[in-house]
This record gives sequence, C-alpha cells and structure tokens, in this order.
Amino acid sequence: MNPRRKSRLIVVVAILVGLGLATSLVMYALRSNIDLFYTPSEILNGKGEAHRKPEPGERLRVGGMVMPGSVRRDPHTLQVSFKLYDGNGVISVSYLGILPDLFREGQGVVAQGVLEEGNLVNAKEVLAKHDEKYTPPEIEDAMKTNHKGPTSAYQASAPGGQS
Repeated sequence: MNPRRKSRLIVVVAILVGLGLATSLVMYALRSNIDLFYTPSEILNGKGEAHRKPEPGERLRVGGMVMPGSVRRDPHTLQVSFKLYDGNGVISVSYLGILPDLFREGQGVVAQGVLEEGNLVNAKEVLAKHDEKYTPPEIEDAMKTNHKGPTSAYQASAPGGQS
C-alpha cells in the first residue's frame, strides 16, 4: 500500500472512530433525560407483553384522568396530592408548585416526575389538556381499552377507605 493511501485510510478510520465515540457519549448523556410514558394501569400491572413495571426512582410521565374528590391541597404550602386513573388502575401523585389553570377533577393530565415506593409519583411538572375535545392519544387508547366502569368503582375500592 502506498503511503498516500495509507494516510487516507488512517484519517477515515480516525473520523469514524471519533463519530462513533461522540454518538455513544451523546446517547449516554441523554439516557438520564428519557422519560417513558405510562398509564396508571401500566404502572400497576406492567407495560407491554413483558409486563415491565417501572422501578422506584425511575423518571417517567404518567397520564390519566384526575379522580373526582381526590385533590388534597395543603393550606400552608403549595403541596397538592391527587389520584390519577385510566379505567383500570389508580395511582397517587404528589406535586409541589402551582398547578395549571385548566387543572381540575375529571380532567386529563400528564404528570412528569419520579416514581416512589407505593405507586406514588412525585411530580416535578403537571400538564393539563387545553381543550375539552382533546385527549393525548396514549390516554385515549388506554381509556378505550381499560375503561370498565365509572370513577365511583375506584373510590369505593381505595385502600384504607380514603379517596
């Protein structure tokens, strides 16, 4: 191999190795920022055919409807807790901050945060839908698939008699 071809080959290999290294570093850095979307029933029963349940400490987004009668506000702080349901499961959400103006009971929301023990999501952000007719596709599909009855069925089966 002549020296000119050898030097070109070395440059091409070095560029490919550099691109591969840069891509892998970017993917590793973004790995911690990926938030997977779950519905309450997927948190309780698992997601997909493998029934993968999120682990406590995992960052995620959970979407569902705010259960009527479940919103509890701390009178001294901005702490709010409420329950989300999707027709087949109920989880609790705790949020410290100002809720969106459109947040209310019976409304579809997406909470982004960290899953804690006992199926509690410690939310860092809560998003409320902006239109009466719009529901995120994931939530709408879950509601159609999982809806078995009215919210009163969940309120009666809440642990400890609390709603």
